[in-house]
Amino acid sequence: MLETLVELGCDMSPQERLFRFQPAPDSLVQQIVVITGASRGIGSAVSRAAAAAGAQTVLLARGAKQMETIADDIVKAGHIEPGIVPVNLEGATVDDYTKIAGLISERYGRVDSLVLNAGMLGEMAPLATYDPISWARVFQTNVHSQFLLLQALLPLLDLSDNGSIIFTSSGVGRKARAFWGAYAASKFATEGMMQILADELAERGKVRVNSLNPGRVRTQMRAQAYPAEDPASLPRAEDITDAYLFLLCSDSADVHGCALDAQASTPSARTK
Repeated sequence: MLETLVELGCDMSPQERLFRFQPAPDSLVQQIVVITGASRGIGSAVSRAAAAAGAQTVLLARGAKQMETIADDIVKAGHIEPGIVPVNLEGATVDDYTKIAGLISERYGRVDSLVLNAGMLGEMAPLATYDPISWARVFQTNVHSQFLLLQALLPLLDLSDNGSIIFTSSGVGRKARAFWGAYAASKFATEGMMQILADELAERGKVRVNSLNPGRVRTQMRAQAYPAEDPASLPRAEDITDAYLFLLCSDSADVHGCALDAQASTPSARTK
């Protein structure tokens, strides 16, 4: 049975362990890691870091050319060639997710870890005037696609000896702020889905489930949310990948149902 460190009575919390974690070069050897939103930003950085740690990565995003570039870079660095699955999460159907699971099963036989990272910001507007179409698009990408991909891949995750699911969260998904609209609401839904799934899987003890808030990171989404902000003042996506690696590798085998932060000190309003 998976338990939190508090329940185990350990001196160091999962958050403290994450901040102290330093990945070994082989920490993900023989692990199959599926990453959504892998064509840019945090998804691209996590894909490269996981591959550098020895993982067989499977990249999911709609930017096929960007994923091919990432895959070429990974191979040139001497790591395992990633699998590439082009998919538009906003428009994918249940059948599409079934096909994705079938392709991964046929090629790799199982999934060890799933990084749910893909996301859409949507409008920065008050709820009273928020565009309903934009609201639906954000929820389709940030919530519904995760639910459907989880349903499709959970049987493959059950075949792992070191299963891990990481929901990428946000500060505004834990403490909302005005004008963050569908994005904040969708990230609250993400946190709720993490808690539900963690509770459902706790007794089975095969797959651990956690959420991770990246904090202030130099990404395209961050620039969209804060156009006046100097990107040079922010950490790069590559600077926070150790937090993801911690939750992917066996060092976090007893961390389950936790909402963690990738950075030690970040403002309450945080987004990718």
